[in-house]
Amino acid sequence: MQFLKREADMIGDELDAAITRVVSSGWYVLGGEVESFEEEFSQYVGADYGVGVNSGSDALMLALMSMGVGAGSEVITVPLTFVSTADSILKSGASPVFVDIEPDTYCMDVSRLESTITKKTAAIVPVHLYGHPVDMSPVMDVARKHGILVVEDACQAHGAAYRSARVGSIGHAGCFSFYPTKNLGALGDAGMVVTSDQQLSEKLRMGRNHGQSSRDVHEFTGLNSRLDELQAAILRVKLAYLDEWNEKRRAIARRYDELLDGSLIGKPMEKEYATHVYHQYIIRHEKRDEIRVRLGEMGINVLVHYPTPVYRQRAYRGFKARCCPNAEKACREVLSLPVSPWMTDDEVQLVASSVNGVLSEIERRGNGGPSGPGLQ
Repeated sequence: MQFLKREADMIGDELDAAITRVVSSGWYVLGGEVESFEEEFSQYVGADYGVGVNSGSDALMLALMSMGVGAGSEVITVPLTFVSTADSILKSGASPVFVDIEPDTYCMDVSRLESTITKKTAAIVPVHLYGHPVDMSPVMDVARKHGILVVEDACQAHGAAYRSARVGSIGHAGCFSFYPTKNLGALGDAGMVVTSDQQLSEKLRMGRNHGQSSRDVHEFTGLNSRLDELQAAILRVKLAYLDEWNEKRRAIARRYDELLDGSLIGKPMEKEYATHVYHQYIIRHEKRDEIRVRLGEMGINVLVHYPTPVYRQRAYRGFKARCCPNAEKACREVLSLPVSPWMTDDEVQLVASSVNGVLSEIERRGNGGPSGPGLQ
């Protein structure tokens, strides 16, 4: 299922025009395309400022560094996420502290948040995982109570909403990745930090460009993390389609909900406060690995996001971490089914029928079953 190729076939003429416009301009880094995309995307999210950077990982790191988070401080996040969430905390100079997830949304269990705070806690990085928003009101309440900063990791949640607000606009800063497979993807690496804090936006702009305030004037040591004009032009084209594409993802998720046998498999949940954009459609089962192998044999491409809690990665063995049992269990059981605006209904039905077939076979053996409290 060559979904990115289908996307390119659909909007190829617009992408070609955008690329030609940049090439003809002779300006390739931090020019008018970047400025326009920063304005358009931040307005879409509901923030006052956008700062384009090289990647979602750099967005997280620069946001923390620009807020003054650094050596000797702690940042709270979750262990079920792509490792760059924690890597960005480490690269800012701080230490990650992990709090467990909810077993149904896979997002931060905010009821466990306050007990994790210490005198060293400088920030919280809630992760809107798989496209489902974190329950942000209690996160912000805890942050205000303790004078802590909140940086939203919205790298998998472009267009997702918490109540009436799009994610990324709720905390002190929101970070996005535009990796090609994201709901809004570039043709390479790209990212952005959005914020409504003008001073923070100015520091971010300097930080992405070696701490430079003007030519040959460097206020602090920063990074080389600039969004280029080509990617910005491409993302401007795609942004116009984001809501439409997200709604197609939601429609595919509803179709999966209808077709998949909920008595045999755990299916994703959308909380009443959430607008889920299904960057991934997650099922779960005790026999996840067997299901993955069997589907692969049928030509169904399924992936695991993510098989190992971050604190169990070799790179993090030197860090003390409390066990997060919900995250541990999810890592053993979650499986991502194909979901893309470019999927046909026949393809969705094929995936669902293949999953149901494998599950029925496992059920006949009396071996395993759906898992996860609160799942459909």
